[in-house]
Amino acid sequence: MASLIQRVTVRIPASTSNLGPGFDCLGVALRIYNAMTVWRTTKREVWAPIVSTAADLFFKETKRQCFSFSCSAIEKIPRSRGLGSSATIRLGILHGLNELAGKPLDRLSIFQLCAELEEHPDNAAPSSFGGFTVVRGENVQCLEVAPRLKFVLLIPNFEVRTSEARKILPAKISRASAVENVGNACALTAAFASRDYESLRCAFVDRLHQPFRKKLIPFLSRVITAAEKAGAIGAFLSGSGSTICAITLRDPKKIAAAMQRAAKSKSQIAITTADNHGVQIRNLQSVIRNF
Repeated sequence: MASLIQRVTVRIPASTSNLGPGFDCLGVALRIYNAMTVWRTTKREVWAPIVSTAADLFFKETKRQCFSFSCSAIEKIPRSRGLGSSATIRLGILHGLNELAGKPLDRLSIFQLCAELEEHPDNAAPSSFGGFTVVRGENVQCLEVAPRLKFVLLIPNFEVRTSEARKILPAKISRASAVENVGNACALTAAFASRDYESLRCAFVDRLHQPFRKKLIPFLSRVITAAEKAGAIGAFLSGSGSTICAITLRDPKKIAAAMQRAAKSKSQIAITTADNHGVQIRNLQSVIRNF
């Protein structure tokens, strides 16, 4: 006699990635969530590619017999805004199927599958593990982020596709630009590790991707400047955009108002803190079967 999981709900946090200079390496999980519910069915369904490719990879990697399933999502993370929405959907499917299949994969393995599907790991890592994450190949390091650090998000009313935002990046940058980015990314990591968040000032400057993505978000520079003048420690393009994120220890509403005034474009504001838990499995439902 064994318990067979029939239905599972997975909660996955949003993420802000790159943090300026940490292109495809750095990210922070945020307390904004998508929830995916996955359950066994008797009838095979046709899914959107983001679901079907995740399911196909899961069954291929685990070598488990395929089974029919259905799923639904409660989405609080806006799509194509640089907040890791696609990673949360993929992680929800992968973790949901993993629970239904008897947990053949650990959390690190599921992260690696998601990063493969995403083709970059900087959203999959924080959403998987929570906190501030540094990804180097298949190695992930995680650091808790104190709740006193606030994240102010200016979320424009237009989407930016990651694929389009990558196409406009140059094949090469100067050595001086590369050295500056490496130094800033190291400074960010040291500040998060020590929780000396004031030392994050001036460390969000990027020469690798933000200067070129201004074409897609023309108000990026003036919003960053406005946030810093209003008291933010720093600000940066969240992922590939269109969201712009400011980090602060005080006056988040004042900073949010300054960012909206500078954008001069329809947008929404979200003020949040870091999520230090990552993916969470909730509402397991099972049946007892004789074997």
